[in-house]
Amino acid sequence: MRNILYLLVFALSFSACKKESKQEEETIEIIEKTIANDGLTLIEGDFIYYEKAAVLQTKTGFFGVVLNEKTKELAEKAKSFQKENTDMVKVRVRGLIEPKAANTEGWDYIVTIKEIVSVESLTPEENEIIKVSK
Repeated sequence: MRNILYLLVFALSFSACKKESKQEEETIEIIEKTIANDGLTLIEGDFIYYEKAAVLQTKTGFFGVVLNEKTKELAEKAKSFQKENTDMVKVRVRGLIEPKAANTEGWDYIVTIKEIVSVESLTPEENEIIKVSK
């Protein structure tokens, strides 16, 4: 009986290590790409897309997002995680951060998305929206 218990614990710990190892490998790959000399930055935050505008909110601030093919691809992926079109989604992207052009409206910095790393839904607590109806 004792041997079976040890065998079970060993098997469970081995399978748990295997899952963590895969996640660690993916994280290491992303970090290596980010450190690479390609000028791109890994950005994690909440993303929302409207017909003519996209915004990325991170822990440090807001970024305007350049509307390009990758942004549209990200918006399509985000739709499956949104209950309403006003819902934000949690994203990890690699992109180029630049200051906005002088004498233009918008956020101080803009992001040009070059690579989509992950997309997931926010928890209801993270996605609080105040709705005003007439």
